[in-house]
Amino acid sequence: MADVFAGVDLGGTRIKAALATSDGTLLLEQVTETKSHSGPQVVLERIADLVARMTAETGHRVVSLGMGVPGLVDLATGTTKFLPNMPTKWRDVLAADVLREKLDCRVQLLNDARVATLGELRFGHGQGRDDLTMAFFGLGTGVGGGIAVDGKLRLGPLGAAGELGHQSIIPDGPMCGCGNRGCLETLVSGAAIAAEGIRLMRTGQASTLYDLVEGDAQKVTTKAMAEAAHAGDEIIREAIRKTAEYLGIAIANVVTVLHPELVVIGGGVAEMGDLLMQPVRDTVKTRVRMFPTDGVKITRSRMGEHAGVMGAVALAIESV
Repeated sequence: MADVFAGVDLGGTRIKAALATSDGTLLLEQVTETKSHSGPQVVLERIADLVARMTAETGHRVVSLGMGVPGLVDLATGTTKFLPNMPTKWRDVLAADVLREKLDCRVQLLNDARVATLGELRFGHGQGRDDLTMAFFGLGTGVGGGIAVDGKLRLGPLGAAGELGHQSIIPDGPMCGCGNRGCLETLVSGAAIAAEGIRLMRTGQASTLYDLVEGDAQKVTTKAMAEAAHAGDEIIREAIRKTAEYLGIAIANVVTVLHPELVVIGGGVAEMGDLLMQPVRDTVKTRVRMFPTDGVKITRSRMGEHAGVMGAVALAIESV
């Protein structure tokens, strides 16, 4: 029975799990519902059952499990401290202990955005680059991030280093869920972009988008907005450009402070492609004046939707 490593990406609606070898070769990946309303204990049992079924299916033994969680976690004990989008907020849940007892393996937990950063670093654009300095922006329902310096993920004392989505972009801007105003997350998350699309549609300014979604606000997504822009909706194209400018300012801040060789943009919003990416690059070039930015590569994630679960695998591998 060969030893393998398990990765788990815990989300509010889905649990994604993967088994891989020590070099990151994927053996099996499966997804199940989180059923977060059932509470932490039931969710952890569902995770353990999923991993156990996967190991039985492959005939392997898991020696270590890494898991990305949507919030703060005590890195030393694997106790969740605050998962803001989960019922009960998972305060002081001994998650690692529960999984360790059920699966009889080493368990390591980390914030999901930092885990996705690790996935991109080890198996994506950063693969084989032991000296790489990189910043990762994950643009989805919210905005997460992570930073790697000289090939190592930087976490800080609480594992919160790299919260790139919560840098202030607009003083006294929209209220953010973190309690601050004008955070990047309030401006470039999928939810924020879609909300602007809905506003433009309902005020009669985005006729192409209106026709595309048949006037149904629930169908307005970043994907639909990109389709509308490509179909000639200049108002929507301008809204996306403005979003890209905000993101470019945030990236320019990071570039000025850190001067990374690589900036990776992941998450569903990145699927807008060059509608988003080119204005971002232009803004960074305009905003960073202290040194040339030609050597800073700004690109979409190579790992895509697999960044989280493969980052969790990398976390498992590195824990041993």
